[in-house]
Amino acid sequence: MVELESSAGRPRERTTTAHPRTHDLLAAVQGATNTLLETVGAMDEVSVHAPSSLPGWSRAHVISHLARNADGCVNLLTWARTGVEHPMYPSAADRDADIAEGSHRNHRLLFEDLAASSDRFFEAARTLPQEAWHSLVASVPGNPVPAHEVLRNRLLEVRVHMIDLDHGFGFEDMPRGDLERLLNDAVRQLGGRTDVPPLSVTIDFDDGNSTVWEIGAPHSQRYRVRGRAETVLGWLLGRTAPGTLGDSAPELPPWL
Repeated sequence: MVELESSAGRPRERTTTAHPRTHDLLAAVQGATNTLLETVGAMDEVSVHAPSSLPGWSRAHVISHLARNADGCVNLLTWARTGVEHPMYPSAADRDADIAEGSHRNHRLLFEDLAASSDRFFEAARTLPQEAWHSLVASVPGNPVPAHEVLRNRLLEVRVHMIDLDHGFGFEDMPRGDLERLLNDAVRQLGGRTDVPPLSVTIDFDDGNSTVWEIGAPHSQRYRVRGRAETVLGWLLGRTAPGTLGDSAPELPPWL
């Protein structure tokens, strides 16, 4: 059992879900969202429209994207609840248009939009029937996944785009549990791509422990890369230059 709070700090009733990791994932997404809202709330009218670290996007673009992504996740959970196909976005063009429109809002409206969409997401997750967490949904057409994967995807979106805001939060500030989850997800996704070279990645954590991940076909010649967890995650996600990990780290294709 886990008690969640809304982004506005209001306690929510306890709930139980079927998938054994859903409790922890919901709590992780809630923690990440709280930090995101604190970060956005600390901005002002000037800083919210300053450039983010994503080419061509201001911080307002990133915030608008995170709000629309929360609503897209609600669509997927509605699909899981009802069994009726409910795409994450009507279309890629509609998604981009909504982000562009939102990027022109002032700081107060951007914050309120993000807070409200986050609350809608947590309400949808909190009230999802136990069995629905195993229903198949597809954020990418043709690639159905169990609904509990929506939580992992939302955690990735919130944590990584919070770093893209370039406003005082970096990979080194990420909690250990979230680092491990996102590293595992990044390796899993890259491992299924034919445009990623074979890799042997050793990840060092602050407590002295290390983990090795292998990407690519067994027994193939691999690039051998080693580094701190936060630096490796930034590289895998295309946010950190390969050179920060030494000459052995190759340039990776763009994150999809």
